[in-house]
Amino acid sequence: MVWCEQRLRLWKSGRSVRHLDTLMTRNCPNFGVHHPEDSESLPVQFKPKFRLEKTNLLARVVEKWDEIPVGFLQHLDLRKSVYGYIGLEDYTLFPLIRPGSLVEIDANQRKISTEKWNTEFDRPIYFVELRNGYVCSWCQLDRGQLIVIPHPHSHQDVRRFDHPTQAEIVGRVTGVAMRIVSEKEPDAEEHSTGAPR
Repeated sequence: MVWCEQRLRLWKSGRSVRHLDTLMTRNCPNFGVHHPEDSESLPVQFKPKFRLEKTNLLARVVEKWDEIPVGFLQHLDLRKSVYGYIGLEDYTLFPLIRPGSLVEIDANQRKISTEKWNTEFDRPIYFVELRNGYVCSWCQLDRGQLIVIPHPHSHQDVRRFDHPTQAEIVGRVTGVAMRIVSEKEPDAEEHSTGAPR
């Protein structure tokens, strides 16, 4: 699942599903650990208006689903579950959730949790539908307003929306699949490890 951005670009471009299968085989050492006849439903074509830059619900941007042999995705049912895509320009929870990530959403958890959390990893994350799109963020309710709270390192502003007229909770994020290394590796000299040279 670390190659989500590449897969989405492939799917959106309409390239062959066999090419997607080849990409997964080449990049995933445990790919072959399944029966050859096993397959999963995955999006193979996106709607023309789908933009990789924007955050959206996966079910709303898929034009065509097809059965694809993908052993490491056996436990996902993308048609029955709710999944979101974090747009390539959406840095709301960066570096916790990076642009290009896929998130699994529990649509049964639509109320903001009041439970106490100790770290940013414990803090509940929500997928929110706005009038003009979607956002994946920490949230708070205050006097009829939904407060969308970005990660401090994202350099994004806190935003407020009238709830539920301007913003509605789609559900709580329960899983994430994302790249942890950027496509282009930085030069070794650009980032010091702190060790003397």
